[in-house]
Amino acid sequence: MFNHLKKLDWVLFSSVLLLLGAGLLIIYSIGSPESLMFFKKQFLFAIFGFFAMIGLSFLDYRIFKNSYVLLALYLLSLFLLTAVLFAGEVKGASSWFQLGPLGFEPIEFIKIIIILFLAKYFSLRHIEVYQTRHLIVSGAYIGLPVIAVLLQPDFGSILVLFAVWLGIILISGIKLRHFIALILIMILLFIGGWFGVLKDYQKQRIATFLNPLEDPYGGGYHINQSLIAVGSGELFGRGLDFSPQAGLKFLPEQHNDFIFATLAEQRGLVGVFYLLIIFALLFWRIIKIALNATNNFSRLFATGFVIMIFAQMTINIGMNIAILPITGLTLPMVSYGGSSLWSIFIGMGILQSIKARS
Repeated sequence: MFNHLKKLDWVLFSSVLLLLGAGLLIIYSIGSPESLMFFKKQFLFAIFGFFAMIGLSFLDYRIFKNSYVLLALYLLSLFLLTAVLFAGEVKGASSWFQLGPLGFEPIEFIKIIIILFLAKYFSLRHIEVYQTRHLIVSGAYIGLPVIAVLLQPDFGSILVLFAVWLGIILISGIKLRHFIALILIMILLFIGGWFGVLKDYQKQRIATFLNPLEDPYGGGYHINQSLIAVGSGELFGRGLDFSPQAGLKFLPEQHNDFIFATLAEQRGLVGVFYLLIIFALLFWRIIKIALNATNNFSRLFATGFVIMIFAQMTINIGMNIAILPITGLTLPMVSYGGSSLWSIFIGMGILQSIKARS
């Protein structure tokens, strides 16, 4: 057991702990009874997630290369995404199962399953990936979950899934004309989704993103309050005891969607820089595992996983500083949320298993 633990990437684990610690500190510093409850729950989520990561590191990751295991996980993901449309709803979106005081969001775990599935598919076809049929087949595999997520709706998670798919096929090898064709198809799908899938409030979010001052107390309220919080932090922040945007609840979802704005208000540009440095350390360690991997499956999984975290981080920070529309995505390992945190710990456990066996 001790020899196995020595083989794990403890720098990667330390970066995860630092991000978790930053998130817990921000949530606790908000100072409301609600934030204290979120702090306690997130702390428990982190403890269970840690043991799950260590446990998975002992499991041979090659079990996920088994076609039957992957097919079972894929079918399970489709079942959960379908079931949540009928049995789950939180804040107007059919994205969560409510299990007593806790909410379970299937899409967070399904992101890991999709990465495993794509890693398996392209690791067997890396020489012939340039063939159009492999793009079509892999697109169909990811298309079924995407359709179910569209119906929830959860546009942010769809962007992450597409980013993972594009990233993996780019790493696997793809012709330039195929890549351009994919971009054109995605543009057409967005246009079709705008007129046939997106709900009015989602369209309003995009319209408000383009001009947040048009409706400052309605659709533009979240963006404007986030910008005020980020701008008021300046270089060193306003401190934990005097952050009115978060403390007085002018800023909504301070512990979740807009935790980055809360950090910027409390700790300023210095705190933001600290957070980005830790994320950079995390990405470097995952990329190092990918480069040292002994097979294509491991390499593609690590690549897909780092793309998932990077895409989610970029979208969340982008919506906090009004360069991207509000999508409801959390900041990985920093925002409150058990489903998101546990799914990342599962991914980290698989990465540690790869690292120990490289």
